[in-house]
Formats: sequence, structure tokens, C-alpha cells
Amino acid sequence: MHGPGPRRTEQAAEPPPAAHGISAGSLAATAIAGAIAMAVAMGFGRFSYTPILPAMMADAGLSPADAGLIASANFVGYLAGAVLAAYGWAHGHERRIGLAALAATTLLLAAMGLSSSVLVYSIIRFLAGLASAFAMIFVSGIVLGQGLRAKSEHVPSVHFGGVGFGIALSSICVWAAPLAGAAGFSASQGDWFTGAGVALAGTVLVAALLPGSDHLGNGGGREAPLTWTRPLTVVTLTYGFFGFGYVITATFLVAMARDTSGGHSVEFLAWLITGVSAALSIYLWRFAVQRLGLAGVYAAGLLVEAVGLVLTVSLPVSVAPLVGGLMLGATFMMVTAYGLQIGRQLAPESPRRALAFMTAAFGIGQIIGPVVAGWLAERTGSFALPTLVAAAVLFCCGMVAVLEVRRIGAALAR
Repeated sequence: MHGPGPRRTEQAAEPPPAAHGISAGSLAATAIAGAIAMAVAMGFGRFSYTPILPAMMADAGLSPADAGLIASANFVGYLAGAVLAAYGWAHGHERRIGLAALAATTLLLAAMGLSSSVLVYSIIRFLAGLASAFAMIFVSGIVLGQGLRAKSEHVPSVHFGGVGFGIALSSICVWAAPLAGAAGFSASQGDWFTGAGVALAGTVLVAALLPGSDHLGNGGGREAPLTWTRPLTVVTLTYGFFGFGYVITATFLVAMARDTSGGHSVEFLAWLITGVSAALSIYLWRFAVQRLGLAGVYAAGLLVEAVGLVLTVSLPVSVAPLVGGLMLGATFMMVTAYGLQIGRQLAPESPRRALAFMTAAFGIGQIIGPVVAGWLAERTGSFALPTLVAAAVLFCCGMVAVLEVRRIGAALAR
């Protein structure tokens, strides 16, 4: 889920898209295509594992450690895809690769319903992570490139809001999928096959709406070596630990709802609330940027998410997953987008290198997180301890960011 967030301040008057050679209708179609692509690649390709996990654990007899291993395989694939996509081999073929990645996501979602082996699950989820990274990076390049040409503030919000929309839609699909039981499918098979059907429809829509990539710059210029200033080092390290902290709840939230006997309705609502709040979060946090600055909002997001994790394991079981989903959705997309925006601005001479290091740090954190959480949950019998560990990590990151806000803010103002 990486990509530049909204710009720091709004322009006084946004020029009409037609003034930049792009009609309003074409720009809207591009933004919608981006949102649907993010819904397929991220909302379903990456995050539908969370609401389906409880049924998988019941159907295939997976332990929490198994579930964490399978989740980490997906994140390893995503990290590998992000690294591979950073090179210039795909120049001029971005649209074709992005659409192929969405098609692969559809097939891999269906493949998850055809196995019960931890090894096979892990291989499929690794490939799904690779596909979601390619779709996110190459489709985002096209969509955000058109938004930049049109000087539109709205395109990034619509585009990245698609992740939250996909999460919410995946929750609805898991809620409705038991109807597939009449066809002889298990609960988890019905979930995966339903998701694959929705992803196929989304891929067709993206193919119809997404423009070509001829407007992209070559992006092939050599950058200066990255200078590791103190602000950039702090942001990169806290961003990596954020990957560890957020992913524990993002992976196990619905399983936690079932573990506490919250009931099927609580499981459904927890993930639905996560998606809706994530879809709105970047737009809503923009208003706080004007008062707190990018660094201040980044620090606030880490602290708010830490509080949300504590509430997830301390409130009554009937509401804890709902509050946890709300707090997770309200923060993780914003922290992801704004963290990368800060990194780019702190390294103006080598932004791609800065993003590569930050993506690597984030990827390592979210690979380790599910493994540690699954191991702790299996030994303690609940997800309370791993959730509190994640909260402690995010709180420490937030406090470090708070202590460095002035220094980071000063570096951003240069």
C-alpha cells in the first residue's frame, strides 16, 4: 500500500483538467480505474485474507503460527515485487503489466480455495503479494501521473481510497459468501471464490477505463547517492517499526473477533468499519495537516493507532473489534501515505532511493509481525499479548516522532 499522499496544502484554485490536455471525464475515469485497481490488488489481493482467516483456520485446521507464516509469505512477495518494480525493465509496458497483475490476482484468489496445505497456501500468497505490488506500483504510476498533469488534489484521494473500499467490499463478500455453501463449497472456499469473482469484474472495469502509459516520463535519470540525515533516518526506522505494529491487527483482527466469541456479525462489522474508515482517512486527515504539519500528523497517527490496539484487547468483547477496526482504518493508510511523502521531501535529490529504503524497512517489519504474533498467540492462547506488543512498538515510534517533529518539520520547510 505505498504511494504518495495528498500534497501538504491545497491550491487556492485548481485549474480545470482540460487546461492540461485532460478532460474532466477522462480524469474521473482514470481516478475510478485506479480506485478499482487498488480495491482488487490491495483490498482483495492482500487484505481479504484477514476476514477469511477464521474460516480457513476452521476448515483446514490451521494454527495461529500457520496463519502468521502464510500471511508473512504474502508480505515477502509484496516486498520482492516492490524491489523488482523499482528497475527500468517495465518502462512503456506499465498498463499491460498492471492489468496482467490484476488478472493474476484474480486467479490466485481462486487458487486459495483449491488447497488445504500450508505450503501451497504460502506459495500462492507469495505470488499474490508479488502481483499486488506490481498492480499497485504500475497502475499508481499511470493514475497519479495523470493527476499530477491535471494538478488535481482529488485523484490521489480517490485512487488510494480504493484500498479501503476494497477492504469494506471484501467484508461484505465474506458475509454473503455462505450462500455458496449450497454448491458444496466449504466456508473458506466460498469466500475465496466469491472474492475471485469480484476481482474478475473489477479487472474488466479497469481494462476498460485505464488510459495508456504514454504520458509517463522516462524516470530513468540517475539520482544522487542518498544522504542519511537524522530526520530521514528517524522517519525510515519508525516507518519500518510501523509496518511491524500495524500488520498484526491488520492480519488477525477478524480472527480476534471470533476468538473472543464476538459472533459473525461482529466479525463482519469489524472489517467493514476498517475499510470504510480507511477509505475516508487520507481525505479527513488532510485538515489536520494544515495545523500540525506532515510530521505532526504522522506522529499523531502512530499514537492513535497504538491507543486503538490497546482498546482492541481491553474493551468488552462485543465492541473491542469494532473500535480496533475503526482505529486501524483511520490511521494505517494515512501513516503509509504521509510517511512516504515525508521521505520523498527529505531526500529531494534522490526520492526514489528514499522510497526504496522506506519500502524495504516497512516490508521487513510486516514480514516479521505476523510470524511473531502467531507464535505468541499460539503459546499464550490469545491474541492479547501480540496486540499489546504491537501497541508498545507503535507508541515508542510515535513518541520518537513527536520528539523529532520540530527537526523533521524544519527539514521539510527547506
